Amino acid sequence: MITVSLLFVLGVNYQTVVTLEPSFSVSPRRIVTLTCGLSSGSVSTSHYPSWYQQTSGQAPQMLIYSTNIRPSEVPDCFSGFILGNKAALTITGAQADDESDYYYMLYMGSCISNL
Repeated sequence: MITVSLLFVLGVNYQTVVTLEPSFSVSPRRIVTLTCGLSSGSVSTSHYPSWYQQTSGQAPQMLIYSTNIRPSEVPDCFSGFILGNKAALTITGAQADDESDYYYMLYMGSCISNL
């Protein structure tokens, strides 16, 4: 089983409440979709959602920025998109080395709200 955790870090805009899924486990080689949203309003491409992966003892690695752009060094099993009123990250064919903490970031105008 692979355990996936989404972590919340309080951003500058403390009035923004970000909703997220708790940690969960999945079987290897499954498709995993993580979603994050706002308690009030919808996430859109104008929030420039980005996703980061951090494995134990390592610096965070950017997986997705501006909703769906993947840096060239990131495997194509990671994809980002808007799902309903939330930002989503899909891991296609999840492997044991995908067990990590995943962070999510939204641009909120004059500040950044972190998850």
